[in-house]
Amino acid sequence: MKKNRIVVGCQWGDEGKGKVVDLLAADVDIIARFQGGANAGHTIVVDDTKYVLHLIPSGIVHDGKECYIGNGVVLDPIGFVEELRVLDSQGIDYHGRLFVSPATNLVLPYHKLIDAIDEKNRGTSSIGTTRRGIGPAYIDKVARNGIRIADLFAPDRLKKRLDWQRVIKERYLADSTDERADLNRTYEMLIDMQKVFREMVVDVSRSLFEAHRTGRTILYEGAQGVMLDVDLGTYPFATSSNTTAGGALTGLGIGPRMIDEVVGVIKAYTTRVGAGPFPTELIDDVGEHLRRRGDEFGATTGRPRRCGWLDLVQLRHAMRINGVDSIAVTKLDVLDESSEIKVCTEYELDGQRIDQVPLDLSELSHVRPVYRTLPGWLSPTTGVTNFADLPQSARQYLNFIAEDLGVKICLVSTGAKRQQTIMCNA
Repeated sequence: MKKNRIVVGCQWGDEGKGKVVDLLAADVDIIARFQGGANAGHTIVVDDTKYVLHLIPSGIVHDGKECYIGNGVVLDPIGFVEELRVLDSQGIDYHGRLFVSPATNLVLPYHKLIDAIDEKNRGTSSIGTTRRGIGPAYIDKVARNGIRIADLFAPDRLKKRLDWQRVIKERYLADSTDERADLNRTYEMLIDMQKVFREMVVDVSRSLFEAHRTGRTILYEGAQGVMLDVDLGTYPFATSSNTTAGGALTGLGIGPRMIDEVVGVIKAYTTRVGAGPFPTELIDDVGEHLRRRGDEFGATTGRPRRCGWLDLVQLRHAMRINGVDSIAVTKLDVLDESSEIKVCTEYELDGQRIDQVPLDLSELSHVRPVYRTLPGWLSPTTGVTNFADLPQSARQYLNFIAEDLGVKICLVSTGAKRQQTIMCNA
């Protein structure tokens, strides 16, 4: 029986969710994005064509699949239109199969201005945002000052809401010569956007409910990773939304009975972009080797990613709070040239060994990783499509991870391309 699955990142983002969603999307009818914004970057490689998506669900590259953007997303309309143009240029027809909730909040130019100003003012205490306006947009949403897609079709209401922004954001906007502070220009831009969204706006919650009721299958796509969750991640070095499986429920307006399985995506090692604790970070030649081999540069910002060994303590946290049933392991081939591979199995904190993340996640800055060393395989795995064809040490490494986390492996990625994948129990 086909299943309705949630795909969540189980580290600090950049785990390869785009490829995993692309692969799993082949067997479903609908793909629905439930949180985050254009700070996400999902990369898909089909044959020799590379697609980088920030807002549009990764399943859009599959002909005939319906894609939904839920109310939990904050949508940059300018970036969204640019993505549509790219899809047009690549011959992908999205008309009649890409839909957006009218309750989706918008990321507007002044949000990006505020993000940049706040990050600059933090100085050495900056949290490493992408400066895409995500945090300020979610602040407006929670403070009930946000502008939503529905407002585009009520010009008088939109004008009043923008006038209110002048009042509550005076310290950012008054006397600013930055064009992003020009709310009249923003108003005209949004009115012009009506034609883009008019045919896309639907009640996403109801559409997904009806689809599920009639037996259609749904893949729920998240962004970022569990350790960036605003509640359960490394706060304040986090994003501004719930990146965990629970975010799918509130971000799309669906009930738990519409979910059959949670797929957690993990990289075969660990990476992080931006500031914040990272217990297994390698600031040495090994870390640089992983960065170079794995092409570890952000799809959204281009920033180099911090690299380190796999952290099972952190992953146990991710498995528990997401209720993960199976894992997709990506970038196994990046480890092909490592003669030995270390895995963090415990932390040492204040002289004590612990096997779970601290109650106060800020203490991750003070833990010392305790490693177990496993043999590498020094043999190419790129493009391997059968688990039995992997080197013995690679199979042992994967089985060690699955057994420790108490989950099954549903797929293993052995390269960037769609076909460079081992499908296990998907």
